[in-house]
Amino acid sequence: RKPVSGRWRQVCGLKWSPSGRQLASGGNDNVIHIWDRSMVSTNSPTHWLHRFEEHRAVVKALAWCPFQVNLLASGGGGGDHCIKFWNAHTGACLNSVDTGSQVCALLWNKNEHELLSSHGFTHNQLSLWKYPSMVKMAELKGHTSRVLFMAQSPDGCTMAPTAGDETLRFSNVFGTPQASKLAPKADTKPFAHTNRIR
Repeated sequence: RKPVSGRWRQVCGLKWSPSGRQLASGGNDNVIHIWDRSMVSTNSPTHWLHRFEEHRAVVKALAWCPFQVNLLASGGGGGDHCIKFWNAHTGACLNSVDTGSQVCALLWNKNEHELLSSHGFTHNQLSLWKYPSMVKMAELKGHTSRVLFMAQSPDGCTMAPTAGDETLRFSNVFGTPQASKLAPKADTKPFAHTNRIR
C-alpha cells in the first residue's frame, strides 16, 4: 500500500508500457496514475505524469496497446463495468465502453487490432472486441466465478485465463502470427480450441 495525497490506497494493477518509459498503476480508489521514469525520484515519489479519475470502481485491468504508442486500455470493477482508452501523452480519454459486467483483465492481440477482456459478475465471460469500433466479435462463457487473470503465450495467439472456480482453460483466440491479415484465418471461431485443466 502507498500513501497518496494524505490517504491510503491499494495498488491493484501495474503495467509497463512497451517502451519501458511509462508505468500505469490502478488502485482501489478508482484512480489510474501514469508514471514516467524520467519524473520519478526517490525524493518525490508522488510526481505522476497523469491522474485519471473517470472510473467508478477499482481499476485492476490495464493493457498498453502494442501497435499504437501511448494508448492504454483500462477496465473498471463491479460498480463501473467500463473499458476506457487513454492517450498517455496528452492525458485525454479517447473512448469509454460499458461492457455490462466487472472487468478483471485486458489483453491486446499482437497481430490484429483486437482486445480481449475477462469479466466477473454477472457472466464471468471472456469477450473479444474489434478496435477501435469496439464491436463485440465473440464471447466465451463457462466459468462459474470471476476470470481474474489472463496470460498470453509468447507468439501472442494462445490465452490461458484463470478464474476463481479453480479452472485454467487454453484458448487459441487470436489465430496464428504467420497468417496474413488479408487471408482468412484457419478457424473463424476465436474460442474454438479450448482445453480445460482443473
